[in-house]
Amino acid sequence: MLDPPLARLYRDDSFLSLKVHPMPTFTAITTLNAEAPAYALSEAMENMTPEPTGVGVFEMEDGSGLWEVGGYFVEAPDDVELTLLAQAFGAKTFIVSELPEIDWVAKVKRDLSPVEAGRFFVYGSHDAEKLPQGRVGLLIEAAMAFGTGHHGTTLGCLRALDRLDTAGFKGQRVADIGCGTAVLAMGAAKIWPEPVLASDIDAIAVEVAQANVTANALDGRVTCLEATGFDHPDLTAAAPFDLVFANILMGPLIALAPDMGRMVGQGGYAILSGLLVEQADTVLAAYTENGFSLHHREDIGDWATLTLSRN
Repeated sequence: MLDPPLARLYRDDSFLSLKVHPMPTFTAITTLNAEAPAYALSEAMENMTPEPTGVGVFEMEDGSGLWEVGGYFVEAPDDVELTLLAQAFGAKTFIVSELPEIDWVAKVKRDLSPVEAGRFFVYGSHDAEKLPQGRVGLLIEAAMAFGTGHHGTTLGCLRALDRLDTAGFKGQRVADIGCGTAVLAMGAAKIWPEPVLASDIDAIAVEVAQANVTANALDGRVTCLEATGFDHPDLTAAAPFDLVFANILMGPLIALAPDMGRMVGQGGYAILSGLLVEQADTVLAAYTENGFSLHHREDIGDWATLTLSRN
């Protein structure tokens, strides 16, 4: 089981349910040089007046070792309260920005064109007529979530899945850990007959995943679970897996490596992403220590996707 701070860093591109949260109009962002005070600050921000609609903590991916804490507000946050919080937790001065009024759903529909990843075609309902004949369509509703495959990590994972299937591998016990929109789980369910488990630690992400599963007529084929890592009885009962996706971040991936070594059966595969190119060797070393070897690697822009085989 992952430590709570690491567990909070799961993601699939991002999963922001536009139908659940009121849209923020202000952001307040700062940085700190350590993980523990960053999470302590985020918890303190949740008690602010006005109350933020959401607070996020992220490890900066530029190698600086800094942690970013961001709050999102419908009303302008209190400058004095932010100053006191920054001083109390050793953070830099908050930068407050007012967001322009944007119809985000319309913007997503306008800006996000379909994505092709091997045989997979990821699209929104507004582009349904563009689905080519003979391709495997994956519908991600713009009104429900971001995470449509445009990011190099999701694209790399879908390509890795296509590559394994083309080489003759057929997944029978598949899990998507930190599933976000569940696009990877749905991809596996569309090409193989066996049911797939998709889990995420975030309840809203699980709701988004389930909505996407329903939109793709995959109810009963993809089961969405709220879980930290593999810590769920349904995941335990289904092991050993012959394929596990984990498109998250470097820290959680490394923390997950021992469990992955136990839950993936001999001869199975793990497809990992959420990694910057310069982080891939560090993650690979952690998985090598837990019984995996490199099967394939693909770098797309700044992002790496590792396909590992279980020895």
